[in-house]
Order: sequence, then structure tokens, then C-alpha cells
Amino acid sequence: MSRPPTSPAPRRGRLTRPLTLTAALLAAVVATLTTGCSTGAGTASSGRTTVTLATSDHLGGAPVHLAQERGLWADENVAARITTLSTGRDALNAVLGGQAQLGVVGDLPAVTAALGGREVRIVAELSQFSDWRLLTRSDRGITGPAALKDHKVGVPQGTNVEYALSRMLGSAGLTAADVTVVNLAPNQVPAALSRGDVDAGVTFPSFYEAARTALGDRYAEVPFTGYTARTLLVAGPAADDAATTAVLRTLLRAQRELAADPAGAQRAVVAQSSGALQPAYVAAFQPRYTYGASLSDALLDQLAEEAAWAKAAQKLPGSADRSALRTFVNPTPLTTADRAAVTLH
Repeated sequence: MSRPPTSPAPRRGRLTRPLTLTAALLAAVVATLTTGCSTGAGTASSGRTTVTLATSDHLGGAPVHLAQERGLWADENVAARITTLSTGRDALNAVLGGQAQLGVVGDLPAVTAALGGREVRIVAELSQFSDWRLLTRSDRGITGPAALKDHKVGVPQGTNVEYALSRMLGSAGLTAADVTVVNLAPNQVPAALSRGDVDAGVTFPSFYEAARTALGDRYAEVPFTGYTARTLLVAGPAADDAATTAVLRTLLRAQRELAADPAGAQRAVVAQSSGALQPAYVAAFQPRYTYGASLSDALLDQLAEEAAWAKAAQKLPGSADRSALRTFVNPTPLTTADRAAVTLH
């Protein structure tokens, strides 16, 4: 789900920026082989629609990585430039900052952007995940969320993992005020647990095994399924409906290929991560995601619940009213790509 902050500069995937050449023959070759583009909307020299998309090494966005690895964009006449960042929160910031037209983000970052009145629109839900773990140490005596009271808990704040922690606490009648929340990067949670800086932690599943390795015999975990995280595709002001529709058509095809060939899709995701995701992790966790581009009333209901929590916990502005949040959803591209996928009223 996440790449450590110390990783190299964001990758551009397998796609490169086209060069301006004077030789007609070389120009023809580049037009055939090159599908990269600039960060703004436009048309590549090949005549394809250029799209920039920010994502992370998060299995919720596996259809994006599959489309990239198998070169599926070309069938929709799309020249895609994929930038991989540390978290979905960073991907959202790239969209808000104009570095990307589209972003693959978690539900909570999208909600906080909406509450802040930012110019972003949710165009599809891509996947769901609910297999969370509360990571801890066997010498801390934490056997469930109720035992977290008065303990230090590490969590990457501002991501949907923070909301997962709130749901864990809420299941035991606790709030963040009952614990000491320590803001850590996703990859810092295992080491902080090992050192004893925190007593428990919640992080992305890609770091569960790192925690197990760091703690050894002291490793302990508490499963939690009381929160379904939703991976969303969001569009910024530079994205137009036609280009977004083409992207969604590509992701719908990738979604079908993932379902038809899970093992092949896992290999594609591992290849696109360039070492950030290990085959064993992808094989274990990708099947735990439910993939399917959609827009539904259930999604909007959950976003409203999260918005109410964010306003109370983080003192954010904006309205958590369902109708207000509805204005931050643009169903037109997905309706055009697959009318049956939109059941939102």
C-alpha cells in the first residue's frame, strides 16, 4: 500500500516523455513506441489523449498497475504517465497541486479534501479492503482494542489507516483521547514497535511482515474487520470527462483481466512495483481485496460517516452532510464507460 519515504524519486513507470525530432523516420518510430506525455491535458504526438495519473504501491490500485504492465491504455487511445508516490495522500496532493490529472487515493484523504472545499471529484471506487491488523508486542498485554487505553499507538495520520484506528478504538468505546497517538510514516511503525517507542501500531498491510520480522518472538497482532477501506479514483480540475472515461474503460478491462488471471495480475503488480512489493505479500493480500469500479449509495454513506468523524477529530471545516458530499462526486465518466456500475442516487 505504501512506499517508504526514503525511496527514490517517483517512478514514471514504463512510459517515457516523447521527444521532438526533425527526422521523419525517427518521429514515426517514436510516435509508435512512445506513450508518455506532459503533466497537463493534451494530445501526444501519436494523436493519443495524454493523461497523468498519480498512484502508490497500494494493492487497492492493482488495476492501474496491471494496465501499465500490459500496455492496455493504447486500446483506448490513451498515452498514460503513471507517477508512483509513497501514499494515496501524496497522490491526492499531486492532483490538488496540478502535477496529475487523476489520482488513486484512500477514502479519508478524499473526504478531507472535500471538507476543505478543494477542487477534486470522485469518479469511481476501485476496490475494497477490510483485513486490518492491530500490531503490537507480546510483552504489552494488548489483546484487543479495549486494552489500548493509556498506551502509545503509532499510525500514519492523514491516511485511511488513521480512520481504521478510530474504528478500532470506537469498537471498544474509546476515542483518540484515550491513547497517545504517535504520527509515523507507514514504514516507521515496525521499527518503532521493535524499539518500544510505541506499544501498538496500525499501518498498511505491506508492512505487516516487516513488523513480524522486526519483533520476532515478541510479535503479536489483533485482527480487525470493522472498517472497509475504499480505494478511489479522483479527478482534479485539469481532467476532462472524455479522458477520464477512457481511463475508466481501461481500468474496467484490467479489472476483468485480474479476475480471469489472478496469478498473472499478481506478477504484473510485482513487476510494476520495481521491488517495493514482494511476491509473497502480493500473493497473500491481493486476493483479500474486492475489485470493481463503481459508484454507490453505500460509498456516499460511508464518506458521510468519515466526514463527521474528521470534523470532530480534526476540526475540519466544510459540511459532512451527504448532499454536500454528493457535489464532490462526478458520475458522468463511469456512467459513460459502464452505466450498470453507477447505482448512486
